[in-house]
Amino acid sequence: MNELQLHKKRMMELFHAQQYHPLKIKEIAILLDIKKENRLQLEQILEELINEKQIKRTNRGKYIPSNWKTDQTHPDETNELFSGTYLATSKGFGFVRIDDQEDIFIPQNETLGAFHQDLVQIKIHEKRSGSFSKGSMHHRTATVVKILQRSTTQVVGLLHITKHFAFVIPDDTKFTKDIFVEEKNFHGAVEGQKVVVRLIHYGSKGKNPEGEVIEILGHKNDPGVDILSIVKSHEIPTQFSQEVWKEISQIPSTLTKQEIIGRKDFRSIKTVTIDGEDALDLDDAISVVQLDNGNYQLGVHIADVSHYVQEGSAIDCEARKRGTSVYLLDRVIPMLPQQLSNGICSLNEGVDRLTQSCIMEIDAEGNVVDYEIVKSVICVDRRMSYSTVYNLLSKDCPQQLKEEYQAFLETFEMFQKLSEKIRKKRKLRGALDFNFPEAKIILDSNGRPKDIKPYERNCATDMIEDFMLLANETVAAHFYWQHVPFLYRNHEAPDEEKMTTFSSFLAGFGHSLHTQNKEVHPKKLQGVLEQLEQTEHYAIISRVLLRSMKQARYSHTNAGHFGLASPCYTHFTSPIRRYPDLQIHRIISETFQKEGVREEHYEKILPDIAKYASEYERRAQEAEREVMKYKKAQFMCKHIGEEYEGIICGVTKWGIFVELGNLVEGLIRLGDLRDDYYIYDEMHYRVVGDLMKRSYCLGQRVRIVVKDVDLDSSTVSFGILSAALKEGNEVPPSEGKQKKSKSHNKKR
Repeated sequence: MNELQLHKKRMMELFHAQQYHPLKIKEIAILLDIKKENRLQLEQILEELINEKQIKRTNRGKYIPSNWKTDQTHPDETNELFSGTYLATSKGFGFVRIDDQEDIFIPQNETLGAFHQDLVQIKIHEKRSGSFSKGSMHHRTATVVKILQRSTTQVVGLLHITKHFAFVIPDDTKFTKDIFVEEKNFHGAVEGQKVVVRLIHYGSKGKNPEGEVIEILGHKNDPGVDILSIVKSHEIPTQFSQEVWKEISQIPSTLTKQEIIGRKDFRSIKTVTIDGEDALDLDDAISVVQLDNGNYQLGVHIADVSHYVQEGSAIDCEARKRGTSVYLLDRVIPMLPQQLSNGICSLNEGVDRLTQSCIMEIDAEGNVVDYEIVKSVICVDRRMSYSTVYNLLSKDCPQQLKEEYQAFLETFEMFQKLSEKIRKKRKLRGALDFNFPEAKIILDSNGRPKDIKPYERNCATDMIEDFMLLANETVAAHFYWQHVPFLYRNHEAPDEEKMTTFSSFLAGFGHSLHTQNKEVHPKKLQGVLEQLEQTEHYAIISRVLLRSMKQARYSHTNAGHFGLASPCYTHFTSPIRRYPDLQIHRIISETFQKEGVREEHYEKILPDIAKYASEYERRAQEAEREVMKYKKAQFMCKHIGEEYEGIICGVTKWGIFVELGNLVEGLIRLGDLRDDYYIYDEMHYRVVGDLMKRSYCLGQRVRIVVKDVDLDSSTVSFGILSAALKEGNEVPPSEGKQKKSKSHNKKR
């Protein structure tokens, strides 16, 4: 019997084992301890067994013996065992996510000690009514029967030392048990320090997890330790390996004549970069020329990082592992070492740089009537900031500034006209534009927040957004019609159920959303946002709409971009800070070679790149959100006892969320409302007083006092002082006599 037959025999023994339940290829690999580099061989064996009709693959991608009887809808539900990702909550219970199904509820005493993001096996019990599910009043409950793979290997937290041992209290509230640490495993850590602990034992019923200190981050009050703790808790790499530094030392800091050969030369065309004042990694530059036929020729020139970062190199492997640069308030954790991101790859002023350019001819209506994608060389004439460009284009621009940039005024005016045409064209097809403010937190020299201001967009930020979006669409459409393997940025249409819920929410503000054939076109949603743009409810409604939509993701197949109303979209414009863009540049480079694109190679690697790039993007976003939330809470520590006016931005069964003018969000707990017995009205996004019939609803203005701040959970507590009464604030008696929900505060 040869090696292949032995592997097949081993696989069939697994499939016919009495305890076997349907598994995906990843789960089979974990179960059989097959390393990642051998997954391709496993896939080939499974395909051969399918061809031999010994096994079959279900419509959810799981493998079962051919003689198993299954139903058409859920072929692998026959023995009620499923595998999925466990999603923990701070309350002790959790959910398990299986593919794109509704999450399955796991009660607190049924988790088997699973940690957040663990791969688990569950047994489903029944459907029950409740309010845990997302968008549904019914949910399935289950018990975790086996933990297939642990996702957490280390935890960040605060060290508390007793006489002979210590506990680490995890920063992440999803970890509901402290980590026990023996004295021999302190490794120099002392009381009150933030540490990283490696988990030695995951604990059991009645026994805490156990770990050892592997890194000391510093005392919890030391400058920068708060943000570093968040970085470490998400396991975001912060150091580059010796292999990376060795490769970096071999990369020249200037171009040679040989490198420029064969590239289109745009150095004679006036070219600028426009970025934030403190940006150092400049990966996009723009140019514009008005043609004799009246059309504009827009050049979007992107740093050719792929020229320096070769596939499979140590730098490439590290970039792929990071997926994206992470931009936090006091630091940037780059995808590439600064010698590349701020050096030879950065489109700095006055130096020759290698680029990949998308040159588009655009008519008076904003249509791209011709284009070319080329390898190029540029020399940026001026490094501009958003604020400077905005001031130059404003009516009251200072004369001194005009004189300083006199040679560029005509260019910037052309940029502005072209931007308006492109934006108008995108708007006509229905693209959504969320224009609510974001917070900009100003830190002092010790890293503590001293001010919070809304970060306002202007014509300069819009301009760059318009040009980058257009270049990304043009590149995506080009390669889609070339039928070569590619990476796309997909944004799927929202779920019907979520749009129905959003429509009901809108009705509470006197607006309606009509759907056709149970589907909604982005143009309909755009119309709603336009109607509300000048109202005080715009920010609330647009955020609720954003939360009602699906999350954009990378994929090796094209599914279009709902939010942009675009049939085809990609990320091409930021290869310094996003790995998918770098991978796309490699594919583009290969189209210029005689051999062409390595189709088989990319078909093999792109699905994994898309999957992990999406995961790492979410990791970065979560870290960025946590830092913002913590710093907002830290800022409010100085304002306890002060009064503010805010707007209700969320209503839940346990309280009312209020957003202040500085974009800080706080919670008024229902238990703290002493004037009545409040009932949560989920359907109308409000709480209603049982006796006085007063209601607090989404979008309502209220006056609050800052009661408390909990830095451990990054939460701010408010007390209510008064509410702006408006039409509908007093609930009719018939409506107030509804059956009481289980979601209410205790009667005081």
